[in-house]
Amino acid sequence: MKRVSVIVMAAFFLCASLVSAANTPVKKTDRKLSDEIGVLLKDPSFKIEEDIKAQVTFTLNKDNEIVVLSVESESVQVEGYIKNRLNYQKVKTSEKNSMIAYQIPVRIVQE
Repeated sequence: MKRVSVIVMAAFFLCASLVSAANTPVKKTDRKLSDEIGVLLKDPSFKIEEDIKAQVTFTLNKDNEIVVLSVESESVQVEGYIKNRLNYQKVKTSEKNSMIAYQIPVRIVQE
């Protein structure tokens, strides 16, 4: 019985280490990519009454297109706007590893 419990604990630790190693790393964007995203998000089609902040997590596919994974914002309208403007937009900045998730803070300001 003692041997079975040792085997079960070893299997548990093995599974836990595999799950923790499988997470996609998150990386801050570089300046060029950040500037390209800024251009894509310029001139929103809705009225901005106060500055709105959002946190965008995305990855790049093999064709250098942005794939938005999540948008965290207090405004549902801004979440939809960012997803519509960024999803599958081609960027010039190329990354070799498409398995990396990038995070970028976005601030939409009133003009």
